[in-house]
Amino acid sequence: MKKAPILFPLLALLIFFASCKNESDNYIDPRGTNYAGSESCIQCHQAQYETAFHSSHFKASAPATKENILGQFTNGQKTFVYDAATKLVMEERNDSLYQVLYKNGKEVEAHPFEVLFGTKHAQTSAFWKSHYTYELPLSYYKSLNNWATSPGYSATVPNFERKIDKECYGCHSSNIASRYVTTSSDSINFMTQDVEDFMNPKTLIYGIDCERCHGPAKQHVQKHLKFPDLKIAQNITSFKNLNRQQKLDACALCHSGNDKQKLKSRFEYRPGDNLLNYFRGVPGSNDSIHYDVHGNQFGLLAQSKCFKKSETMDCMTCHNPHANASQNLAGYSKICMSCHQGIQHNATTLKTMSGSLLANNCVGCHMPKKMSDAIKFQASNNKKMSNYILRTHKIGIYTDNKK
Repeated sequence: MKKAPILFPLLALLIFFASCKNESDNYIDPRGTNYAGSESCIQCHQAQYETAFHSSHFKASAPATKENILGQFTNGQKTFVYDAATKLVMEERNDSLYQVLYKNGKEVEAHPFEVLFGTKHAQTSAFWKSHYTYELPLSYYKSLNNWATSPGYSATVPNFERKIDKECYGCHSSNIASRYVTTSSDSINFMTQDVEDFMNPKTLIYGIDCERCHGPAKQHVQKHLKFPDLKIAQNITSFKNLNRQQKLDACALCHSGNDKQKLKSRFEYRPGDNLLNYFRGVPGSNDSIHYDVHGNQFGLLAQSKCFKKSETMDCMTCHNPHANASQNLAGYSKICMSCHQGIQHNATTLKTMSGSLLANNCVGCHMPKKMSDAIKFQASNNKKMSNYILRTHKIGIYTDNKK
């Protein structure tokens, strides 16, 4: 009888691990049976998961719930005017949100917010139609705190016909395909659409999840639940075991532009793969004219002297991939000063601010914010074209605000 208090917590612990294992075993992932799903990571990596869950990576795409949509649906901030007779209005209908086109006061067409792209600086939305998604003509921009034309859209002619290519999902989601999985009590059935470009919403895994960067985790979860005393990660890709180029490739998959010739889908990439097997061309040429601050962060970084002279510098030297880029500029400056100790600013530079302030703001001067040529937009009743503004990743000495 005295052993009962000891046996009870042991029994509870066994039940816990058994339930975790069963939950993992029963999970069906559209990518295949060797995937465990990101929620299985919470059991051992709760801190990393919770941080990543709120990051722009995890929110690169999301379902269009009221909680996820950034824009306003209140009077004064929900109408875009194309001309005297044409306007687009954000409306809530039956617990769903729509962009509704009116001509001379009469509704012409209405499309729901169904898939969201982005959350940090701006957000673009899409709706499903006949196995494809189409971009809604208005996006929300935090710089305006209001709606404006989606990138490349007209401010005078509404358009609901721009199809979103599957490769766009390659950097904004963890999976989408024409193949989907259905389950029954005793089988798993795989079905494939006749047209390869078709996309099935059942296969969409929103955002960049844990397994997109670390690979299929089913065996990893099962192994560590069965042997919780294991200290070295089994059956998973750990970035500390990758070489520099492999780490860079994992980020460059989506952060080196999309102008290179595609050889294979991004969805086929697994961490540790050689990126040149997926895209033809070597990232980091000396031509920076076409390297935009949006989407080609690695191309710009690779041109920097800091990067070229270092044998170890990679994206994670400055960034925690599980979290958003820090707003603490002094924190980045500490990283810069770890290599640039003793650097003295000239008299002209010191006139702009004191030496102590300069020491805490390296990126403000050497990685300034630039206008994107790839993303431009217009607000309602405004002929001025606005540019998306992001910090360049080309580290250098800038004497003006030009590239």
